[in-house]
Amino acid sequence: MTESKESTVRLLITCPDQPGIVAAVSGYLHKKNANIIHSDQHSTDPEGGRFFMRNEFFLPGLDMDGLEELRREFREEVTNGFVMDWSLNPVWKPKKMVILCSKVDHALMELLWRWKRGDLEADISMVISNHQDLRESVEHFVPFHYVPVGPSLRDKVTAEDTMIDLMGDVDLIVLARYMQILTPDFVNRFTCRIINIHHSFLPAFVGADPYRRAHQRGVKLIGATAHYITEQLDEGPIIEQDVIRVTHSHDVDDLKRLGGDIERHVLARAVKWHLEDRVIVDGNKTIVFRR
Repeated sequence: MTESKESTVRLLITCPDQPGIVAAVSGYLHKKNANIIHSDQHSTDPEGGRFFMRNEFFLPGLDMDGLEELRREFREEVTNGFVMDWSLNPVWKPKKMVILCSKVDHALMELLWRWKRGDLEADISMVISNHQDLRESVEHFVPFHYVPVGPSLRDKVTAEDTMIDLMGDVDLIVLARYMQILTPDFVNRFTCRIINIHHSFLPAFVGADPYRRAHQRGVKLIGATAHYITEQLDEGPIIEQDVIRVTHSHDVDDLKRLGGDIERHVLARAVKWHLEDRVIVDGNKTIVFRR
């Protein structure tokens, strides 16, 4: 990538596979005098499959007004010949990101630490929690907002409305062990923009208390899964997973400690890839163009 993010754009494409897609895209970018820096593509099947592409290119002097014109031209000159879902995303404009958490801090602090180092291309505007426990730690980095959640559905909706007002326009919501089930209305408002870390190697041990159930089952591997939130609990498109070996000598607390280390790294990778436009959702799966 160029040292400066200015005038650099990421193009994501999903469409039915057919000849000529790469030629149409690269031909248009060549005509615009754009320099392609990175290019990744994948087809599920050369006959009748789905085609996925991620391009990162540099176009000297491009700004937001120019990007709008580029989008208009791309729609008219490239996409008309294909049934194409696509986006052109400016690298110079970090995505606005909000983190939700409860009482556990390992995944949250990993994100804030990486962001502070400049490893996450985001504008983290705030952390929202349904508990006060992490306020002091968070306020070293960003503003902290306490939004309690009562036991009833009405309480939950009220809390979510408050969070929506606090967040404003947001590109990504990260659940860093936020121990609340979101309502369908909230989830559908932010489709494919909410990433959760589940302390289990899904689809094993969905739901609550997976480490205790894993210990009872005598598993030899434990893991973590970062996925997009959908209305179906713990069944959204998976972005990243990892595992670690355990033995009969580990108790439940050992599993939680070991698992917590996996959780924070898995979540951080998934968030980083989303922010860098490396993830394309395909039904209930993802295409992830990793480096």
